[in-house]
Amino acid sequence: MVRSTQDSSATGHLGRDSRKAGAESGTGPPDHRWWVLVVVGTAQLMVVLDATIVNIALPSAQRALGFSNGNRQWIITAYALAFGSLLLFGGRLADLLGRKTTFLIGLVGFALASAVGGAAPSFEVLVTARAAQGAFGAVLAPAALSLLTTTFTDTRERAKAFGIYGAIAGAGAAVGLLLGGILTEYLDWRWCLYVNLLFATAAFIGGWRLLRAGAPANRPSLDVPGTLMVTSGLFCIVYGFSNAQRHSWTTPSTWGFLLAGVVLLLAFVAWQGRAKHPLLPLRVVGDRDRGASFLAMFLSGAGMFGVFLFLTYYMQRTLFYSPIKTGLAFLPMVAVLVATSLFVQNSLLPRIGAKPIVPTGMLFAGGAMAWLTSLDANSTYLAHIMPPLLLLGLGLGMVFATSMNLATARVRPNDAGVASAMVNTSQQVGGSVGTSLLNSLATTAAASFLVGKRPTPAVAAQAQLHSYTVAYWWSAAFFAAGSLITFLLFRPGKPRIQASTEESKEQTPAAM
Repeated sequence: MVRSTQDSSATGHLGRDSRKAGAESGTGPPDHRWWVLVVVGTAQLMVVLDATIVNIALPSAQRALGFSNGNRQWIITAYALAFGSLLLFGGRLADLLGRKTTFLIGLVGFALASAVGGAAPSFEVLVTARAAQGAFGAVLAPAALSLLTTTFTDTRERAKAFGIYGAIAGAGAAVGLLLGGILTEYLDWRWCLYVNLLFATAAFIGGWRLLRAGAPANRPSLDVPGTLMVTSGLFCIVYGFSNAQRHSWTTPSTWGFLLAGVVLLLAFVAWQGRAKHPLLPLRVVGDRDRGASFLAMFLSGAGMFGVFLFLTYYMQRTLFYSPIKTGLAFLPMVAVLVATSLFVQNSLLPRIGAKPIVPTGMLFAGGAMAWLTSLDANSTYLAHIMPPLLLLGLGLGMVFATSMNLATARVRPNDAGVASAMVNTSQQVGGSVGTSLLNSLATTAAASFLVGKRPTPAVAAQAQLHSYTVAYWWSAAFFAAGSLITFLLFRPGKPRIQASTEESKEQTPAAM
């Protein structure tokens, strides 16, 4: 017993000494790695909340700039199109240019685009600025996650870091709703864009001082044909689903883009097996745990963004909540999500692995969606809205941090950027697909409900509630499918976070 204690003590000293030596030599984790987490988390929060912060500001922006209801959705779609289609390219840029350089370029570009959007004198300038935000966000987000992957290599520290990061990724959309409501109500809609300058400045100063410089070792070449195919394919998929919100699924502008997107993505996969320097090496997605993690992010993104959209509509249009009150209503869910992410990463994942955690989290989230179908015009927050939101936070907290951790575990240093990009791509495309599909299904359900009825205000309100219920059931179906798929795919047992001996021999330290 004494010898065991001495051995563990010696091991602890050795680990601390080796980490210190590594930090001094530039190959180990930096001593200020927790401040790196603060910097990376700030940047990630800015990118994630920008997917929703503008939603609440749209009516005010529309009045100020005078654009039509038909053009309103382009303020959201422009960001989603650029962000979703360029993420894999942005991830490979981090591997090509170095993570610090890419991270700082993304911050500066995002801040400048936000400043232009905030000062926009016309609809066209605002849409262009939103597209630029999405493009630089696609550069920034993969660099941020890959910095986290290469900074935290110790298993326990990695668990804590990814718990916090996963909580930010899951809670950012809800924070965006709250912040957008506060800024719109007390300042001006333009501050929903100007606020990014504060986030970006803080993250840039921290990144400039704390992150290591230098180009990555064994720098890969850019796969130009693969980049063009996957960027065009993702653009067509996101645009096709976005177009379905305004037009029928049978119109050429909808199914044509979706078909083109599928063909381009299939061609991309075929090309990656033959390319000398593939943009997305198949070894990155071929691992069972990583593949399951990408699918978990896709399906949970589809279900999560849908509920934010329709529950926001319900609280504002049916219960007549103000924008701020609507944002505050999501905060208990955010608190549970953060606490769950940290607990799962630090206590559950190292002991039991992802197989029981992620499928169970999916079931909890699906149960929350089913619970929300009971909402009606007389529902109250404490009795009917908050309980399913707390269950949703519990479920998402189990899914996000775990999936992000395993999706980037054991990747080669020169693949860290593109693996991180796949995580963001999965969530972003899932969110775009889910939001568009659920919106289309809800609109169809409302129209069907009104058939044969007098269009009175009471009947219109009932049709609206019915459409929300249909959307919640479909969200529950997304999560149920995710539970089954992740249960079948995740490996049983404790996760293999560290690379194996054979993998380690192939890897070289990556500069940040």
